[in-house]
Amino acid sequence: MAINPHHTVEEINSIRCSVIEKKASTERTAFLKAILEFNGMEVVVKSDGEGLFTLGVTNVIFNPIHALYGRVLKNLDGRLVTPAIWYQKEPTGAFYFDYKAD
Repeated sequence: MAINPHHTVEEINSIRCSVIEKKASTERTAFLKAILEFNGMEVVVKSDGEGLFTLGVTNVIFNPIHALYGRVLKNLDGRLVTPAIWYQKEPTGAFYFDYKAD
């Protein structure tokens, strides 16, 4: 069993990828792709039909949860990506460990 069972590796378009998100909308896919590419990741996107996408990065050891809470990712403004930014919610001013995603 993996240490983090939510870190999945799959083939997307015949490329082994660390899956970032499944069933993402077009807007969400564009948002995450911009952040990940800004941080030097090679992003692979596959359409699941009905306007939904699977998003992955070619770095199979990349874990988005560790990167997010490890404060590794930066947004296009150069600021750290917080859970509120990642989940596209309004910042509450609370610490990241108090943030509750819907």
